[in-house]
Amino acid sequence: MIELEGVPELVDPVMVAAFEGWNDAGDAASTAVAHLEREWKGEVFAALDAEDYYDFQVNRPQVFMDDGVRKVTWPTTRLSVIRVEDSDGKGKRRDLVLVRGIEPSMRWRSFCNEILGFAHELGVELVLVMGALLGDTPHTRPVPVTAVTSDPDLARTMNLEESRYEGPAGIVGILQEACTHAGVPAASLWAAVPHYVSQPPNPKATLALLNRLEDMLGVRIPMGELAEDARAWQLGVDQLAAEDSEVAEYVQSLEEARDTAELPEASGEAIAKEFERYLRRRDGAPDGGTAPGTAPYRRESGTQPPPPKPGGEPPRPGDSDEDGEE
Repeated sequence: MIELEGVPELVDPVMVAAFEGWNDAGDAASTAVAHLEREWKGEVFAALDAEDYYDFQVNRPQVFMDDGVRKVTWPTTRLSVIRVEDSDGKGKRRDLVLVRGIEPSMRWRSFCNEILGFAHELGVELVLVMGALLGDTPHTRPVPVTAVTSDPDLARTMNLEESRYEGPAGIVGILQEACTHAGVPAASLWAAVPHYVSQPPNPKATLALLNRLEDMLGVRIPMGELAEDARAWQLGVDQLAAEDSEVAEYVQSLEEARDTAELPEASGEAIAKEFERYLRRRDGAPDGGTAPGTAPYRRESGTQPPPPKPGGEPPRPGDSDEDGEE
């Protein structure tokens, strides 16, 4: 049994997790959780024992000076809690449990079970794990964010894609499956990062993940300078691409392919969603509105979680999928 001293009773808690490493292209997902922790002043209440899950030759500890005293920071996964006041603009509160760390080097099943122990103890109603992968997507277009689940009931309730991926998995997919098999509704959010500009940071992908999280939970997330950083990032990549004719030609081919594939969506649903987000964020508009027909997830009292179903996560670059789906 996990003892959580000092953690208050939470209201409609949702766990949001991200991990550095294989599932974190451009550091987009881990930066998104770090942003939430910083903007909402998350309070760390637990940390997993680094000795149990990390190979220190792979993830090395960091030595730093603190007022003239040498200290060591060990790689680990930490949990924090934030209280989101007036989450729906009508005085409703919703709390978040943030999980931020590094993909473990070993004992993944025990790692997931420990996180699930916290989720059960805190009464978490939904687990959302964020990730980012490299893809054939142009940096000049909106970042594609795919939300998938292996839970068919949750897919219908939140209008998510059912995962049919088969292949190598990272901790994002493994944790999602562990939650589903434990009876905890779970989904993963994936941002596609241009493979030709994969180095971190990627504030545009981070912003896209947070926008999608905002829509799913029905809360207004303070974005700070992320929008400005995203614009600056795109301008910087524009300049680099302009200096190389081959790169510029390749980006143009990606743009044409993307525009052709998404022309119907660009003229309809996508524009509507962006306009709804604008209205929510407009000065004087209530915070936390949601798109029509996509109410934020809140488990009804007395309902039972759906049974576990097989699933996975979107493929990484180089992985194959017979269905051709992420």
